[in-house]
Amino acid sequence: MKPYVKEFTNDEKLKTAVSILQDKGIDKKDVYLLSHDDDRTKRLASSTDANTIGIKEMDLEDAVGNLFNKKGDELRTKLQEIGFSEAEAENYEEDMDEGKVLLIVTNNENVASYLD
Repeated sequence: MKPYVKEFTNDEKLKTAVSILQDKGIDKKDVYLLSHDDDRTKRLASSTDANTIGIKEMDLEDAVGNLFNKKGDELRTKLQEIGFSEAEAENYEEDMDEGKVLLIVTNNENVASYLD
């Protein structure tokens, strides 16, 4: 099943969306945040009790490779590791270039009905 993704430019709206998912019983382990700015990603994940895409979500080769990749390459690799195609990852990475934050839910059976 392909992950659900929703893009945000407003951090408060993102926090509200994560809160809605938590209220609906979506497991924390299935909710990820990703942006071009590592500090912003970590800050938002911490304040919403969501996850970031890290080593446990990636295979070791990709995780080590990301230490030497440019930021865009790193983000695309992370997106591909959790279920997006190369083309989708590229499109989402371009959106993050524009300042958007991605809310990604990997177990997304009813997520769209909660947020759309």
